[in-house]
Amino acid sequence: MRWILTILISLMVLMTAVPWLSKFGLGRLPGDINFTVCGRRISIPLASTVLIVLGAYLIGRLL
Repeated sequence: MRWILTILISLMVLMTAVPWLSKFGLGRLPGDINFTVCGRRISIPLASTVLIVLGAYLIGRLL
């Protein structure tokens, strides 16, 4: 139950911080896929997701 609460709070914080984090290059790393289809920009941030998960894992291990 503690992990579910931790994940939900982390997701809420990350969703509000996405515009701020994009200024630092998150979402534009090598491995992130960005393309346009019918005028819509589609982003699949694979490398950014791995980086965020690794950071969350390290924070979790410290707690």
